[in-house]
Amino acid sequence: MDKDRLRELLFKVRSGEVPPDDALERLRHMPFEDLGYARIDHHRALRQGFPEVIFGQGKTPEQIAGIAERLLDRAPNLLITRTDRAAFEMVRAAAADAEFHDACGAITVTRDRSERGRGTIAVVTAGTSDIAVAEEAAVTAEILGNRTARIYDVGVAGIHRILSQRELLQSAKVIVCVAGMEGALPSVVGGLVGAPVIAVPTSVGYGASFGGIAALLGMLNSCASNVAVVNIDNGFGAGFVAGLINRREITEQTK
Repeated sequence: MDKDRLRELLFKVRSGEVPPDDALERLRHMPFEDLGYARIDHHRALRQGFPEVIFGQGKTPEQIAGIAERLLDRAPNLLITRTDRAAFEMVRAAAADAEFHDACGAITVTRDRSERGRGTIAVVTAGTSDIAVAEEAAVTAEILGNRTARIYDVGVAGIHRILSQRELLQSAKVIVCVAGMEGALPSVVGGLVGAPVIAVPTSVGYGASFGGIAALLGMLNSCASNVAVVNIDNGFGAGFVAGLINRREITEQTK
């Protein structure tokens, strides 16, 4: 239950539309619900503006579906990352409107399509091999209520490709820049724009890339002052932070 829904519930209690006992039942599982194998944080939306996200890797399909069903009882939208088709089929049995994103292995349920972002989040990749991580970032930003623009395969080996996208980059409020190999692209993008650039190193690259460590160190040492870095392959973290930066304030949304 997010802040707006909580306010609505309190208003209905005061007006007599919802009996106090019913309201207490709705709030009974807050701040968390213990399923035995997971403690679901139902207060997450109140604190951060979006319900708890399920990290699917390492969980069984049954566990993922069980957590998803309980979250959807109290929130309109759901995001599950790092999962597979088997888990999706179980989630879809409980939520027919669930969607599987093949490119990044994410599952989403989007029942509230309200736009909460101030502008566009651009998601940029150096190569096609970086798209899986970039799609995780894009899907995350979108489920948070943001518009996204995808700009893929524009790495520095063909610098004219990214330069041809300068107008779109400069119109974005936040940029997520995903790159492996030596990780040079975020520095280039950072030098072209005045917006925050969230750099995501990927584990893509030849032997000396050390599973993304070379890209990570290159991004951490960027000379572009508007570049910040998340961990290797952390598309979700980049998309979430981009959504927070781009998010409208509640007072702005209700004007």
